Amino acid sequence: MPIKFIMSTTTPLHTPRHVAIIGAGAGGLVAARELRREGHQVVVYEREDQLGGSWIYTAEVESDPIGLDPNRRVVHSSLYNSLRTNLSRESMGFRDYPFRRKEGKERDSRRFPGHKEVLKYLRDFAADFEIDDLVRLQTEVVFAGLSEGGKWTVRSKSMDSDCVDEIYDAVVVCNGHYFQPRLPHIPGISSWPGKQMHSHNYRTPEPFQDQVVVMIGGAASAVDISRDVATVAKEVHVAARSVEEDKLGKLPGHDNIWLHSMIESVHEDGRVVFLDGNAVTADYIVHCTGYKFEFPFLETNGVVTVDDNRVGPLYKHVFPPALAPWLSFVGLPWKVAPFPLFELQSKWIAGVLSNRIALPSEEEMLEDIEAFYLSLEASGTPKSHTHNLGMNFAQWDYNNWIAAQCGVPPMEEWRKQMYIATSKNRLTRPETYRDEWDDDDLVLQAEQEFANYEI
Repeated sequence: MPIKFIMSTTTPLHTPRHVAIIGAGAGGLVAARELRREGHQVVVYEREDQLGGSWIYTAEVESDPIGLDPNRRVVHSSLYNSLRTNLSRESMGFRDYPFRRKEGKERDSRRFPGHKEVLKYLRDFAADFEIDDLVRLQTEVVFAGLSEGGKWTVRSKSMDSDCVDEIYDAVVVCNGHYFQPRLPHIPGISSWPGKQMHSHNYRTPEPFQDQVVVMIGGAASAVDISRDVATVAKEVHVAARSVEEDKLGKLPGHDNIWLHSMIESVHEDGRVVFLDGNAVTADYIVHCTGYKFEFPFLETNGVVTVDDNRVGPLYKHVFPPALAPWLSFVGLPWKVAPFPLFELQSKWIAGVLSNRIALPSEEEMLEDIEAFYLSLEASGTPKSHTHNLGMNFAQWDYNNWIAAQCGVPPMEEWRKQMYIATSKNRLTRPETYRDEWDDDDLVLQAEQEFANYEI
């Protein structure tokens, strides 16, 4: 039985479009739902053999563990086996499809569940909204570009056929950005004798048994992986820009984890020298340093580029003005609660494509983008953080702006406060925030609201 939600209202469609969605992760699935709600005809292309995108776990890793070899077979999963969400299920679920606890031996009912439960949630979502039939599995898009009459040619290759060209009115790019490693510049790294890995290829701690490991990065993955590796490693040294000086040194509660400032240089004798003056002789460097945006299939004749991880020019991180609304992107912002943001972006795209929601003129969109870029420069924000909406409540203002465009309620206040509470707890007690919390009043608000949804 399909699910009926109170918020699932559909406005009469003005003009149905034939739309290609590239990627069947969370962004592609909710884009498919929103586009079909508006009456558009949708095809979702997915290169893997199942839907779920970055939430599909595999023990497989790439032949080049740091991801520099362009000829390596790319593994799209970046999940490690022990990963649990760093957001609560209430705050991370789609707005009109609550991420409810489900009991049973195959389900993970914890408030901060493991990655398997998130994948099951996405599969439940796809099944309940009958999206599965729109997805072409094991079908990779190798080219998407403009053709005659303003249409788009999408060339795809499946497991059992040669390349096929199809024509669409619009393309929505939802291919994710957690598979192309981003690496820092480290003086001396070319002659350093130890092993290296990007966190993209980290799965389990066993390869680090009795090793001295240097972990670069201060974000959630570095925190999780350093604790995981420390269960078997001799020593773990975490190098991060954000470590306060009074917190340098041995990590409280751990006998074999040390916090350092960033790496100054590495040397042929195996030494890793930190800016704080300390040095260790290490066996392994693990780069928890994020990812690069990459769209190898997309041909826009130079209209859309990726420059130092800035995808642009894009109006509100979604529409390139010269190609709007026929090309759009879902899921570029980071340091956000992703699923609700994907949902709002998708509603906006669907409404614009049906002519129900109007975009500004191309000139006005370009002016808005230029003003945004100037504001980033004025605040000292590096270009590589163009799509980082994690500072100063930016994601909430962004979400509410899109919600207003779509004519739907603003983001729930409990969701915002829950996200903020979790972020603070993650910083102050990273070991326990997933299992101990003090926002039960917000959980109650969420559950009361979820009770209004009809199934």
